[in-house]
Amino acid sequence: MSDALSPFNEISREDWAVLGNSTELPLTESEIQQIRGLGDFLDIKEVQDVYLPLSRLLNLYVTEHQKLHRSTSDFLGERAGRVPFIIGVAGSVAVGKSTVSRLLKELLSRWDGTPSVEMITTDGFLHPNEELERRGLMSRKGFPESYDRMALLEFIADVKSGAKEVSAPVYSHLIYDIVAGQRQTIKNPDVLIVEGLNVLQSPGPGQYVALSDFFDFKIYVDADTKNLTQWFLDRFEKLRDTAFTNPASYFHRYAEMPHEKALARANEIWSTINLPNLIENILPTRSRATLVLQKGAMHAVERVLLRKL
Repeated sequence: MSDALSPFNEISREDWAVLGNSTELPLTESEIQQIRGLGDFLDIKEVQDVYLPLSRLLNLYVTEHQKLHRSTSDFLGERAGRVPFIIGVAGSVAVGKSTVSRLLKELLSRWDGTPSVEMITTDGFLHPNEELERRGLMSRKGFPESYDRMALLEFIADVKSGAKEVSAPVYSHLIYDIVAGQRQTIKNPDVLIVEGLNVLQSPGPGQYVALSDFFDFKIYVDADTKNLTQWFLDRFEKLRDTAFTNPASYFHRYAEMPHEKALARANEIWSTINLPNLIENILPTRSRATLVLQKGAMHAVERVLLRKL
C-alpha cells in the first residue's frame, strides 16, 4: 500500500522518542521489572523512548475527551456524568499485549487528570472449559467463537454508560479456565484498558455493534510472524521450567514430558491454533487501530504508526 493510501503516519523510534524527552520518567527499574512479562524485553530506555511519549499522547486524548463530553452534555442540556475513556490493546499471542497494558496502566495513573486507571483482559469472557468442550471448541480457544461476546459487549457498554460498578468473570492461566465464584469489579475509573486478542474485531454474527465501537483509542501491538513464533516457543520453554512445574497447572504434563516431545507439542499448538487465529482473525484488525507499535526481533519497538487525523 502506498503512503498516500495508508491511514497511518509512520514515525521512527528515534523521532517518537524525542516526544518524551521533556518528561521525567515516573517509574524505577524495579517497578519496570515487576511489570515485564515472561519473555518480554522491557528496560528503562524502552519505557522512556516508546511508552512515556505514548502515555503523554493518551493523556492528551483523555483530557480532550473529557472536555468534549462536558460540552456535548451542556449542548444537550444534560448533567455531565463521569464516562471512562476506554483503550483497547490487541495483538497476537506472545507479542507482549499484557506487558504493554500493565505499563500504560502504571504510566497513565501518574498523569494529572487520570488518577484512576483500571485494566481488564478479555480472557475472563472466554466460555468455561466445560462449555467449550460441549461445543467442540477446546481446540479453538482464543478464536472469536470461544468467547461469550454478548456478555463482553454488555460489560463494556455498562462501563461506557458510566455505571458505578461493573463486574467481570476472572480467568486463571494456572488452571486454564474461568474461576468459579470470582469476579473483578470495575468502579467507574478515569481510564479502562481492555486487553485481548480480538478486541478490534468487527461485529460478530447477529450483532450490529463491535466491542471496539466503545473504545476511544485502539492500540495494536505488531511483529513479524517468524518473531512471534520464536517468542511463543521461548515463552513455552520458560513456562515449562516455572509455572508448568506446579501440579495444579493445566499444563503440568508438559513439565514432565521429555524436552523434545514438549517442544514438538508447542510447535503444534502454535501452528494449529495460534497462527491460524492470528492470520484469520487478529492480523486483519490491525488497520482499525489508532496506533500500531511495530516490534523488531528483540521485542523492542522499532517504529510507531499513528492514524492520520
